[in-house]
Amino acid sequence: MKKYKFTYENSGVNINAAENFVKYIANSKKKNKSSFVNNNIGSFASITSIPKGLKNPLLVSSTDGVGTKIEIANILNKFDTIGIDLVAMCVNDILVQGAKPIIFLDYISIDKISLNKLKKIIKGIQKGCEISGCILEGGETAEMPGTYSKNKFDIAGFSLGVVDSKKLLKKNNIKENDIIMAIPSSGLHSNGYSLVRKILNKKNININRNNFLKNELLKPTKIYVKEIQNLLKKSLIHGCAHITGGGLPGNLTRIIPNNICANIYLDKIKVKPIFKWIKSQGVSEPEMLKTFNCGVGFCFIVKKENIHKVKKYFSKQYEPYVIGQLIKNKKNKILFNEKIRW
Repeated sequence: MKKYKFTYENSGVNINAAENFVKYIANSKKKNKSSFVNNNIGSFASITSIPKGLKNPLLVSSTDGVGTKIEIANILNKFDTIGIDLVAMCVNDILVQGAKPIIFLDYISIDKISLNKLKKIIKGIQKGCEISGCILEGGETAEMPGTYSKNKFDIAGFSLGVVDSKKLLKKNNIKENDIIMAIPSSGLHSNGYSLVRKILNKKNININRNNFLKNELLKPTKIYVKEIQNLLKKSLIHGCAHITGGGLPGNLTRIIPNNICANIYLDKIKVKPIFKWIKSQGVSEPEMLKTFNCGVGFCFIVKKENIHKVKKYFSKQYEPYVIGQLIKNKKNKILFNEKIRW
């Protein structure tokens, strides 16, 4: 029998390992039925139905990744939480439109399939789907030798949500004198890690030997679906913003209508220790504000009379608080008053 020199496996791609990973995900549905509804894992495409009871449903989609937070996971050899980050970055964006996330798909590209690593990542994704109440419908795992160096990988997510057209959150819902409320973040979430990594590199900081950073840098992103959905059901909010890359100035301004300005009192912001540490390393306040969430993971806009009504839908850890008000202003979309209490 002729012996062939070239195979897909000796070029660096192990189809059997990929198939074993797919079987692992498919078998997970038996243990975690809440994360799966349809038997789509391993099929060519996922299938789901649009929830009933919506007169004029609109589909809302979002796709995202977790950026260079992956590099921190590699350094710490900890992969069980970045899947939660991946889901959070997608579903939190869907909330901004007033939609409810219903399905999620993932994409994992890696130099060489490591079942142990991939299982940890997928468990995080399943956990994120469970928290957000959406279904992990499927995904793709690509083994890409030569594209990624040893032990390197990337992940991306895609989520789909649905909202009744009458419930869609629009800019014209937001009015002068409305109140801006902040929901605390869990920490850095998934933004600004390139700057953090530069600080670590320039100052020769070994995070494996620093318990504070070891704990903070891989805290999973807070998923706000449950709380915001409760507010949406009660029609208590006029708009909301997911505070990601660009911080408050880069994200809050995206939902503010013309001739209206977000007047923010920076001294009201409850800054978390990780942001105080970053600033202490030599980062200016303007740079902090445009790069990080600084402790505000999500904002929503309400009438003044609804401030106390909304708080009952949150745990003490994530209780929202007032950070500003909408005022008339034709020149600016956002104004900052006072100084952050670092």
